Amino acid sequence: ADLSAAPVGTGPYRLDELIPRERAVLVKRGEWWGGDVALDRIEYHDLGPDPRAWGAALREGRLDMVYETTGEFVERFDALELTRWETSSAATITCRMNLAAEVDGRAPYADLRVRRAIQGAVDPEVALELGYAGRGRTAENHHVGPMHPEYFPLPRRRPDPAQARALLAEAGMEAFEHELVSIDDDWRRATADAVAVQLRDAGVRVRRRLVTAPDYWARWTRWPFAATDWNMRPLGVQVLALAYRSGAAWNETGFADPEFDALLDQALALPDPDARRALMEEIERRLQDAAVIVQPYWRTLVRHAVAQAKGVGMHPMLEHHHDLWSLDA
Repeated sequence: ADLSAAPVGTGPYRLDELIPRERAVLVKRGEWWGGDVALDRIEYHDLGPDPRAWGAALREGRLDMVYETTGEFVERFDALELTRWETSSAATITCRMNLAAEVDGRAPYADLRVRRAIQGAVDPEVALELGYAGRGRTAENHHVGPMHPEYFPLPRRRPDPAQARALLAEAGMEAFEHELVSIDDDWRRATADAVAVQLRDAGVRVRRRLVTAPDYWARWTRWPFAATDWNMRPLGVQVLALAYRSGAAWNETGFADPEFDALLDQALALPDPDARRALMEEIERRLQDAAVIVQPYWRTLVRHAVAQAKGVGMHPMLEHHHDLWSLDA
């Protein structure tokens, strides 16, 4: 379970050093069943969450590649005459509400009217532009997208701030102040800011709270209202089973719908994506109607590397295929 204590694997590199929040070092194993590989050593350096520090390291020659480039820093790193590698993906972010979480003795997000007010006040296009510099495509608040083989397109729902205010008034929650929590980095912070601004414009009282990544993930399933990024799963049913099935370990919303679970079980048993798609309209609509998430967009994933770096293309699931990497002299 602890790879640093027992670095046993079948890949071309072995873990030579690991210092959390500082660096990790991989060294060539030698004889490898897959053949020879180009690099003798690969070093990962943790320079913190601020991409400006990464840019400085690239300019100074201390790095050959960044793990990921996001938001406004794509254009900034383009200006450094680096190679841009990018791919479309089902990676995303959800501003999710926890149905069971209590705030000052009440469970605000157990009320469907509150959740629908929040979801209905947010324009995905605005969140994509302000939060991620427009680098992606808008989503439909049900965590399944066009890149998934079983996706069923639902009609676009336009934001309705007036209805959001009416729903909050009906629920008696006009005076309640929501706290939207996010990691304090560039794109997650900016996306949550964009959602918060739209909520305020609709008359919803909301304040922002910024935390470090370790603090966020230490209690990520327990925040009442928070922005969580999700990496891609190849199938839509995979992420639904992980994140929205009743009682699932990664269900951060507390969403529980026996009929949703039953439909999902049926879909998971169908290997043919066309057959699964016949069930997905109802599955997606149930999650969308439950309004447990504001899922504004799907991310285009980008990384920058020096021109000499080869085979380091961005992977839609952020995988690193070290056997393909090389560095020209």
